[in-house]
Amino acid sequence: MILDARLVMRTALVGTLAQLALAAAGHFFPWIAGNPALFGRMMLSASAGYLYGLVLGQGYGRGALGGAIAGGLCVVPALVLSVLLGDSEPAAMTTITLIAIGTGAVGGCFGQMGAILRKLGF
Repeated sequence: MILDARLVMRTALVGTLAQLALAAAGHFFPWIAGNPALFGRMMLSASAGYLYGLVLGQGYGRGALGGAIAGGLCVVPALVLSVLLGDSEPAAMTTITLIAIGTGAVGGCFGQMGAILRKLGF
């Protein structure tokens, strides 16, 4: 099995909840809606990817693929909410989603590294 779909959905759900909390915070606190929101979206997507790679622990390629999917999936509902609330431009959705996919893939690789370290007893 190349991809664990159930694990992708679980990690994407965790990431989605965190991304929605960030979108709500960006709406109520305008200083978050600028550059800190983009950094936060990147970190939350990377964290979703990290969780996937850490729990799966079956190689860097599989971790990166599942992490990319989880990272990309978790940012989309929050972006839609931000656009509906008027905090983000619709034109930025594609760029931010691609960034989230990339950071999710990197997080998946780091998650695999964490899985290896966990097996070694660290």
